[in-house]
Amino acid sequence: MLNRSTLPVREIFPGYRARFVHSERMTESWLDIDAGAFAPEHQHPHEQTVNVLSGTLELTVEGTTHVLPAGASFVIPPDVRHAARAVTDCTVLDVFAPARDDFR
Repeated sequence: MLNRSTLPVREIFPGYRARFVHSERMTESWLDIDAGAFAPEHQHPHEQTVNVLSGTLELTVEGTTHVLPAGASFVIPPDVRHAARAVTDCTVLDVFAPARDDFR
């Protein structure tokens, strides 16, 4: 059993504070994001599911912007360019498959 509140915090982009849970096949990234914080456009070989737990997140995927309120989820296929901006303070759960060794 893991208690997320005791996991180390890592700032992956300015204003994006993450706690990671890893299994053999996936990585969970529990994020607290400051309003206005921006994750620049990037891509990776992992499938990613973005789950907005609270707040509002603006997600741009292949040039199309989606506004995700609390309760929304969005699946980003592998190798697809994407960026994000927190419209408000947000709590987001990103799930990656396969596991992200770069976040271990």
